[in-house]
Amino acid sequence: MFQDDVFYKGGQHAVLLLPGLSSTPLEMRPVAKALHLDGYTVSVPHIEGYGLGTPCTDWRSWIAAARAKYRELRDTYETVSVCGLSMGATLSLAVAEEEPDITALSLLAVTLVYDGWTIPWYYPLVDLLYHTPFRHRYRYQEKAPFGLKNEALRARVAKSMSLHDASEIGSASLPLAHLYNARRLAAYVRERLNRVTADCLIIHAVDDDTSSPHNARIVYDGVSSEVKQKCLLGESYHILTMDNERETVADETRRFFRDAVARSTGSATSETRIISKALLRAKRRRAAA
Repeated sequence: MFQDDVFYKGGQHAVLLLPGLSSTPLEMRPVAKALHLDGYTVSVPHIEGYGLGTPCTDWRSWIAAARAKYRELRDTYETVSVCGLSMGATLSLAVAEEEPDITALSLLAVTLVYDGWTIPWYYPLVDLLYHTPFRHRYRYQEKAPFGLKNEALRARVAKSMSLHDASEIGSASLPLAHLYNARRLAAYVRERLNRVTADCLIIHAVDDDTSSPHNARIVYDGVSSEVKQKCLLGESYHILTMDNERETVADETRRFFRDAVARSTGSATSETRIISKALLRAKRRRAAA
């Protein structure tokens, strides 16, 4: 019920959206709708072996599948940008490391290290456990706050997890194989960050429960992008596409992509900046005045 691809037909500028690990295209729908309203063609695929409800393949297959989706769009549309959430952001970086003609990246809660405040102390043992018979039995159980600071959304997700063992943000539990391959993907991407040259927007929550802002710093310092921006949010946890600041996330992403398309046609200048949560609060106060 959560696994169907999302596709919105728009103009000649396309965006590939990649959900988080063992998650669903619905997780990206708020951003997808906002981009479509701006005239973009938007594709949110369900990747076999990575997304919800399919047996885990391996991290190299995830990259290959995401690159194939990107190339389908590249062969049809004038420009293609890529946006991902959580491990989907990490997968977006992996694609960008191999596809230098990506117009722009929007990396939401990028996860190179699972170091948030809800991550159990034994998480570093994943690699060791994977090579034991325990790999077939262990599943990491998702629990409150489910990456959501918004209590109403959290309650809705918890109810869906209880009834269906899944929700629009993904599975109620993660097999060890998914976690192991996610760690391998993150390590691979981190070693090759300097290969990323696409314009890069990094949005991260200060209180992210799954991956701390340290992840955003690693990416910001590591990519070779001439244009890179970092946006720190104060009223959300990990699932930025659905939490309290989802509209800010969507607005900043479409603004960045719009500017990147303009730069690709030679009609805008490059810039590098960091957007703080204090600046965002000031922007919201001005908008409300």
